[in-house]
Amino acid sequence: MRIPSRAGLERRGRAAAVVLPRKVERARAKAHLGRALPRHAKVHLGCGPVHLEGWVNVDVNRAAKPDVRLDLRFGFPAPPSSVAFIFSEHVFEHFTLEDGIKPFADCQLALTSGPVMRIAMPDLRCVVDLYLGDWKDQPWLQEPAYEVIDTPARMLNFALRSWEHLYVYDIADLTLRLKTAGFKTVETKELGVSAYPELRCLERRPDSLLIVEATK
Repeated sequence: MRIPSRAGLERRGRAAAVVLPRKVERARAKAHLGRALPRHAKVHLGCGPVHLEGWVNVDVNRAAKPDVRLDLRFGFPAPPSSVAFIFSEHVFEHFTLEDGIKPFADCQLALTSGPVMRIAMPDLRCVVDLYLGDWKDQPWLQEPAYEVIDTPARMLNFALRSWEHLYVYDIADLTLRLKTAGFKTVETKELGVSAYPELRCLERRPDSLLIVEATK
C-alpha cells in the first residue's frame, strides 16, 4: 500500500505522525472541544479550504485556518448532546477503516436528540461500475495529468489508491459502520438535497456520489 507523504496528509487535513499516545491525544482533543465548541454548534469536519458560514469549521491543517484544529484520527470527543448538525465532504475515505470509524461513535454521542450527521464522499460502487463499463467516461480522465491511465484496471487502482485514499466505502459498508456506531437510521441523499434547511446545498464537489444522512 502506498504510504501518504507528510505534505499530502497535511493537505487533506490530517496529522502525519502520532507523537503522543492515543489516549493522551484523545484526552487533549476532548478538553479542547469542551472549550472551543459553542452549545448546539453546527460542525463541519475536515473543512480544508472550504469554510461554511455559521458552522464551526474543523481541520488539522493550520494552513486551512480552521475555527477548531483537531486530528480526527483520535475521534471527535465533543461533550454529549452538544452538537446540532455535523457535515463532512470527502474526509473519511482518507483514513484507514479503523481510524475512520472512530469519529462515527463520537459524533453519534455528540449530536443532540434527533439531529443529523451528513456525509458526502466517493462511491466504491460507482468506481466499480465504471471499471466494468465505459471507464473512460469520467471528466477527470480528460485532464493531461491522467493521460497515463490506459486501461480499466489502471483506472480502478488509481481511483482507490491515489489522492491519499485509504478506504473507499459503498452504501452497504458505510451504513453498517454508522449503525454499529449507534445511529438508528441511515438514508441516501442526492447532491444538495435534504429535508433539513441547514444541510441543503453544502456539497462543493460533483464527485460526491455517496451521500447519506445518519440520524440518532
